[in-house]
Amino acid sequence: MEIKDYSFTLGQHKNKNVIWIAFPYDIQLKNKLTTKYPSAKWSQTKKSWYLPDFPVLREQFGIQQKKEGEALLKKIDSKNRDAFIQLRTQLKLKAYSPNTTRMYLSEFSHLLQLLGTFPVHQLTPARLKDYFLYCVQELQMSERKLNGKINAIKFYFENVLHQPKMFFNIPRPKKPTTLPKMLSQKEVRLVLDNTTNLKHKIALQLCYGMGLRVSEVVKLHVEDIDSHRMMVHIRGAKGKKDRYVPLPTSILSSLRAYYLQYKPKDYLLEGQYGGAYSKTSVQHIFKNAMKKAGIHKNIGIHGLRHSYATHLLEAGADIRFIQELLGHHSIKTTQLYTKVSPSSSKNIRSPLDFL
Repeated sequence: MEIKDYSFTLGQHKNKNVIWIAFPYDIQLKNKLTTKYPSAKWSQTKKSWYLPDFPVLREQFGIQQKKEGEALLKKIDSKNRDAFIQLRTQLKLKAYSPNTTRMYLSEFSHLLQLLGTFPVHQLTPARLKDYFLYCVQELQMSERKLNGKINAIKFYFENVLHQPKMFFNIPRPKKPTTLPKMLSQKEVRLVLDNTTNLKHKIALQLCYGMGLRVSEVVKLHVEDIDSHRMMVHIRGAKGKKDRYVPLPTSILSSLRAYYLQYKPKDYLLEGQYGGAYSKTSVQHIFKNAMKKAGIHKNIGIHGLRHSYATHLLEAGADIRFIQELLGHHSIKTTQLYTKVSPSSSKNIRSPLDFL
């Protein structure tokens, strides 16, 4: 299929973003399109072929990617649009992750929309404190969301306007200490047993078998798997840190069968249209497996990572070793697993037993 034989435009169909595909009527061009993209659909009303609007397809078709925050920018008064653009540029220059960039832009735009025509750079520390108080008292924002908002606004004043580090001193709301949600080994086995698709099962086995974040699983490349050393290279994880984790022996034969069946070229788990498999797809796989297994815990796929750490701790692994495997910056984060592991308290007897 030659891309130059087709033209592509962005649009909507049935309230979903799509890529419209136009070409002179030619049965060969149509067959080439549907052969390369079997999920291409024909719209009877629009009299045109279309595919979902995915970044990987935009890249393949040479369609310019949307700039992050363009929809938010339209909601901001012209007096503060430059501030939003400057923040976006600075985040890009500092190579912040897409998730952090998205969150900072969203939180900063909320402030700019409320300000209307008042220039954001003229805000005083007192006015900023009033804004954060409004977020807590009127909008009932959670501690996590408020902390994200403070971080975004501090970034603007300190990294864009180059104000002093302590330009404003806002008391940080205390985050509640929540315990990690996890599954027992029996429940993990049930989840895996109820995942019959080989590709789907590999995704879940990688999450649990190496304690990976779902973002790390979908970013794995074929070359990252070293079956000779039985190690896996995790690249550019949270905090832009690389690490190695042991490859479970039990997954090796399944990985080889998967490779022969799917023949991935770059990413180990490739999406329907090429490129990396989506995080959302892996999350859906986990939810469906939980449902089939009859497990009704309110837990997401990150629970497999928590389960990995807890089960290692119960097996007697050193907590500092677990910290390295998980890629935690602080040992305090890893120590949370001691609170959910029964092995740490199983030898303690209640005073009631001695009465």
